[in-house]
Amino acid sequence: MRKKVTILSLLLIFTVFSSVHALSWAINFVVWKGKVYEVKQAEPIKNNRIGHVIGEVKTKPDDMTGEYYGNASNFYPIGTKYYEIKGVSTSHVIAIKHDNQWAKAIYVYKAPFHIMNLLTNPMFIVSIPLLALILIGFIFRVKKLRIHT
Repeated sequence: MRKKVTILSLLLIFTVFSSVHALSWAINFVVWKGKVYEVKQAEPIKNNRIGHVIGEVKTKPDDMTGEYYGNASNFYPIGTKYYEIKGVSTSHVIAIKHDNQWAKAIYVYKAPFHIMNLLTNPMFIVSIPLLALILIGFIFRVKKLRIHT
């Protein structure tokens, strides 16, 4: 009986831990400036409607957790460009170019917060040394006042 329980336990452990976990996405999306856009393959865009490059895919979501940050896409490779569509606000729709074809991406919701969005923000990176200088100046000023009193 003890041998059967051991074998059954090992079999259960190998079954549970040997399975592969990966997300299956319901939609293809891109993230730009903190907004998630659903890519509509069935809605092609004419070349004369395409405006300037506004961004590109820089990161991919984690296949296990689904977390992403920055300009990300679950479908398009890193380096895929985002474009404005003439006459349409980028807060509603953007264009994606991949394999020499255009696709429309429609805003669906605000991207969830991720700490890397903060840590990779240029304003945050610049503000850290400035805050450190202010803090150091404050500390020296307090020490100087203590010496004179």
